[in-house]
Amino acid sequence: MAVRTPSPLVARAAAAAALAGGMLTAGAVPALAAEPAAPAPHSAPAPAPALVTVTGDGQATAAPDIAILHIGVETTAKTAQQALAAQNKAADAMLAAVREAGIAEKDVRTESLNVSAVTQHEPNGASKVTGYQAGQVFSVRVRDIDKAGSVLQKVMDAAGDAGRIHSVAFDVADTRKLRERARTAAHRDAHAKAAQYAELSGMKLGRLVSVNEGDSGMPRPVALPAVQFDKEGVPVAPGEIEDRVTVTEVYELR
Repeated sequence: MAVRTPSPLVARAAAAAALAGGMLTAGAVPALAAEPAAPAPHSAPAPAPALVTVTGDGQATAAPDIAILHIGVETTAKTAQQALAAQNKAADAMLAAVREAGIAEKDVRTESLNVSAVTQHEPNGASKVTGYQAGQVFSVRVRDIDKAGSVLQKVMDAAGDAGRIHSVAFDVADTRKLRERARTAAHRDAHAKAAQYAELSGMKLGRLVSVNEGDSGMPRPVALPAVQFDKEGVPVAPGEIEDRVTVTEVYELR
């Protein structure tokens, strides 16, 4: 049987088909996945900074600019009605003198009012009512501190023997500036201590981490007992008002 030799055209077509088939087959083979990169070595956490905790104390003083008078009247009588009536009369006279001194109504306030029995203890242990006592206490704010002495003199003259001076206190009308100066002094004190500790330890002072202000209270008026007043001239000594602040601060050391 004779073998037919393919024509050149058929041979080229067959070669092209074989080549195309090989390309498709190669294209169908999935690509090899890249190997995952080796994990980076675990880095140790940075050490926590050293800390120093210090306490700072600060104080500031100021000359007072107001006076607070605690004055009142006290009367005694056989009956409660009589004692209260006498107290009312003395209180009216005292308040009239306060107004004549130029004190505004908003600066006068009743602090207490009371009527109580006066008792006498008998040898047998029993007690007997001998009369009644009525009293009233006022707080008077004198905004012109230089007039405090003259106001006291006027109210005592008006109330007579029923008049009472319980205490006089001096204060500043605006305590915010005084507190700010005390707070500044406390912070500077704390910062200086922290800087010294940093130097002593051979380190540098870092940032301020926290600040805590202690409960130092508000500036307190300076109270004077009534015994310090001479009725002839009623001299007063205002002195100074002092405020104190304590802060606790935490700093980093580098």
